[in-house]
Amino acid sequence: MQQHSIPDTRTESLPASADSIPVVPLRHPVRRAIAVVLSVLALGAGWDVAVNQRYHWDVVVSYLFAPQILTGAWLTILLTVVSMSVGIALGTVLAIMRLSANPIVSTISRGYIWFFRGTPLLVQLIFWYNIAALYPVIAFGLPFGGPSLALGSANVLITPLCAALLGLSLNEAAYMAEIIRGGIGSVDKGQYDAARALGMNGTQLMGRVILPQAMRVVLPPTGNQVISMLKGTSLVSVLAISDLLYSAQIIYSNNYQTIPLLIVASLWYLLMTTILSFFQTKLERRYGRGFDTAPRPTRRSKTRTAS
Repeated sequence: MQQHSIPDTRTESLPASADSIPVVPLRHPVRRAIAVVLSVLALGAGWDVAVNQRYHWDVVVSYLFAPQILTGAWLTILLTVVSMSVGIALGTVLAIMRLSANPIVSTISRGYIWFFRGTPLLVQLIFWYNIAALYPVIAFGLPFGGPSLALGSANVLITPLCAALLGLSLNEAAYMAEIIRGGIGSVDKGQYDAARALGMNGTQLMGRVILPQAMRVVLPPTGNQVISMLKGTSLVSVLAISDLLYSAQIIYSNNYQTIPLLIVASLWYLLMTTILSFFQTKLERRYGRGFDTAPRPTRRSKTRTAS
């Protein structure tokens, strides 16, 4: 009997390897065209600024590291650091007060936030600068005509720098209170129960459990507030404080080089905000560890999925 061999077709039914699938990159002609147009416009604008003699770049370079400008920059940094430190500390207290079950404590916090967020910062700075018109003598004592301890004349104690720090710090505390309150509210309620089960009191619960977990939510808006504070310190120039902007104003009031000196101040502000943004990104990554665990798709996986 003649035997016929049966062809082996098992290899034909096997699926093709994933690596053998042709990968075709997605094409985005409109997006590329827009990118080219924007690049040309950006290069054209940059070239125009670089070659325009009316900017007086030689004057900009000559005053970029002037002693008066450097002193103003350091004072701007000092105002930012002190005001933000006080604002964060006071804002944390206000946020905890706002969440308190005591209606009186909560109402006081709400009233503070309502007032300082509802009035312009410039008005607050001028108000503190002229506080001596309302209270010629600064004193601490009991209300309703009780005994008090006089500290001194308001004109002596509330200097322009002190008025600037008061205005910036108290105003910032109102905004930080709402930011921190939002961060505290983002923590899962189970954390409270777990901490209570371990025997923690309210202070330990807030300091060891709630606030560290709230940092992930608090940090991004806080970084924006720091940058806004750095730029907002320019408002203290109305109080004749020699910050960065006021130092530039003094110089161009003498040599009439207004635009070059404003460019000098802007370059320093850009440098400082860039450094702050760098450290903000580092802190966000540090406190965000463990939350963004999904692997980022690669270009190859994107194109393969699309095919």
